[in-house]
Amino acid sequence: MSGHMRQRRNFLQIVARALALGLMTPINVFAAIWNKAAFEALKLDEASNQLNVEVEIVSQEIDIIAPDLAENGAIVQVEVTSRIANTESMAILVENNPTPLIAHFTFTHGAEPYIVTRIKMAETSDIKVLVKVGDQYFSNTKNVTVLENGCG
Repeated sequence: MSGHMRQRRNFLQIVARALALGLMTPINVFAAIWNKAAFEALKLDEASNQLNVEVEIVSQEIDIIAPDLAENGAIVQVEVTSRIANTESMAILVENNPTPLIAHFTFTHGAEPYIVTRIKMAETSDIKVLVKVGDQYFSNTKNVTVLENGCG
C-alpha cells in the first residue's frame, strides 16, 4: 500500500472515531437531562412539580404564536420566543392533553430562545410555556380551540 493510501486510511479512521465520539456525547447529555417523570405526568401541576417549578411569574415577554382555532388537533403549529434575558430553557405544556408536557428545550452558549414546532392537542386548551432563568420561572399561555381530537 502506498504512503498516500495509508495516510488517507489513517485520516478516515481518525475522522470516524471523532464522529463516533461526537455522536455519543450528545446522547449521554440528552440522557442526563431527560426528565422521564415530568413527561409521564398526567396533570399539569404534576408536570410543573417534576420540572422543579415552585412559583411562576406571568410574563408578556414570552411570545406564543398559535392558531386561535385548530381544525385538527393532530397538527397544531406553535412558535415561541422568549425575550427574557438569559433564558436557559423553555417547556411547552398543554393542560388538557393525556400527558401535558409536550416538549422541553435547553438553550446554551447564547442560543436564541426561539422554537417552531408542531404539537398534538387532545381538545380545546391553553398552551402554556414555561421559561427558566436562573432560579426563576416565567410563564405565558395561549388558548387554542380544537375542533377534532388530535391525540386519539
